[in-house]
Amino acid sequence: MADISDEVKRETDGEEDSGDESKDDGGIEDPEGRTVKIRDSDIDVDLTHCRLRALPDGIGGLYQVQVLCLRQNLISDLSMISDLVTLTELDVYDNELKEIANLDKLTNLTFLDLSFNHIRLIEGISTLTNLTDLYLINNKLTLMDGLQTLTNLTLLELGSNRLRVIQGLECLVNLEKLFLGKNKITKIENLQCLTKLRQLSLQGNRIKVIEGLESLCNLEELYLSENNISEITGLENQAKLTILDLAHNKIGRLSNISHLTVLEDLWFNANQVSDWKEVNNISPLKVLSTVYFEHNPIAKDPQYRRKLKLTVPSLTQIDATMIR
Repeated sequence: MADISDEVKRETDGEEDSGDESKDDGGIEDPEGRTVKIRDSDIDVDLTHCRLRALPDGIGGLYQVQVLCLRQNLISDLSMISDLVTLTELDVYDNELKEIANLDKLTNLTFLDLSFNHIRLIEGISTLTNLTDLYLINNKLTLMDGLQTLTNLTLLELGSNRLRVIQGLECLVNLEKLFLGKNKITKIENLQCLTKLRQLSLQGNRIKVIEGLESLCNLEELYLSENNISEITGLENQAKLTILDLAHNKIGRLSNISHLTVLEDLWFNANQVSDWKEVNNISPLKVLSTVYFEHNPIAKDPQYRRKLKLTVPSLTQIDATMIR
């Protein structure tokens, strides 16, 4: 097989060879002056931040590549890698993609990161049924369609998009981690089939009520900060929670959480707790080690830290400060 290094170098640099021995064998030079060499026998290829605007024709000759990282470039077309069927991991984070295309043959992929692009639709990946990890952070998605066949997914990250409704996830029965933060979601719904879910993030949305979690009995981490929640409800079946994030809401009472006996972290900063009697509701939480209550009215009390420690002796950290 021919070495494709020279071709990659011409594609990115467009400069004449300087005579430097380190460049005689071909390769591309990253912004820090390091030369990256590629040979078509490579298994792991990393072209992070190499100023690539397009991929060279010869990249299709990577006949046994398994991991290809194209992070932080300017790539808008993936057609040159459409036949790299040995790929198991593809990372195209922070590029210029406007659509998901030319990936349908890459059926061995288990990891795919298309975050920080300009993608508007989830399409062209229905054949990638071996995927376990899919990242589409910070695109322009408005719908969760196109995921129905990806039943082996265990992690799905759709944060920082334009999603308004949770939908289209019913078939993702193996999902363990779901991240939907920084969207425009108003209601927690359509999650009843995700019974293996352990982490759920809905931070920075427009949710007013904690609901729709009845079947998520395996949840260990729940992130609901920066919403419009005024009351703690809907956590009756979440006895396995170890982390509960309700920071930056409008909650004044610490009700309906005394049954969360394995809870270790409670993030409740920037809420409206003004009565110390409410803090007594977390005294049954015997393994609670970290709490955040700063920017609540009770935090203005000169004895704030002392009272919290007396109420919950298991605490080792209050806000960002460890207890001595």
